[in-house]
Amino acid sequence: MKKIFKPFNLAAVAMSCMLLAACGTSEGTSGTDKPIVVGTEATFAPFEYMDKGEIVGFDVDLLDAVLSEAGIEYELKNVGWDPIFIMIENGEIDMAVSGITITEDRQQTYDFSSPYFESTHMVAFKEGADITSANDIVGKNIGVQISTTGQIAAEKIVGENHSDISKFDSTALAFLALDQGNVDVVVTDNVVVNEYVKNNPNSGVTGIEDTENFEAEYYGFLFKKENDLREEVNAAFKTILENGTYSEIYEEWFGVQPNIDLLLEFME
Repeated sequence: MKKIFKPFNLAAVAMSCMLLAACGTSEGTSGTDKPIVVGTEATFAPFEYMDKGEIVGFDVDLLDAVLSEAGIEYELKNVGWDPIFIMIENGEIDMAVSGITITEDRQQTYDFSSPYFESTHMVAFKEGADITSANDIVGKNIGVQISTTGQIAAEKIVGENHSDISKFDSTALAFLALDQGNVDVVVTDNVVVNEYVKNNPNSGVTGIEDTENFEAEYYGFLFKKENDLREEVNAAFKTILENGTYSEIYEEWFGVQPNIDLLLEFME
């Protein structure tokens, strides 16, 4: 697949640090002299993951297209899941992209861009398990990534902080626990489950969707509250939706065309 991740100019950053005596984040707009800093958690294939030392994925290609359209230079840092939110609040990073679901609770503390991806959850499990719906995870050992909507989705079925739920720092670790038999199921985003099954054909892992128990969700770029960068990103995102760039990136990663009209409706 084509990877259009924009390499960061380390020489420019080093010079900027020497001149300014410290490397903080920018004001969050394209009018500054130094790149903005974008945080991610690169264990969430196919959205962001490490490949030969480089962060790649759908989110990475989309980020590059949007910020290039906006004329904004950037540095992408793999900072981990929980630190993303803390670093946004503290101003250590200017924005984040990491398959972050837009929720009412998160909107109390952060700003989001317009939605850029529709998702839902799936239950992943080893073939032969008696699981035909999300309700069948009751009584099973359940793996989730901590502080994600996957955790919330599982807790809606079995109860908040239920003892059957094991929380992992990443979805990759949850899948490792499933592979090793330490959990019976993993609840996470549908595209991530399908990607794992595709890339691990000998694992014996399969998955099911359940539209009755798992509602549609939407990913967005994350920002600190009242950040001018959000408007620049939204304007650039709308442009790449309308000029076909988003569709090209989407098809390269998922092999199908996206519902552009749905995403544009959120901008009206």
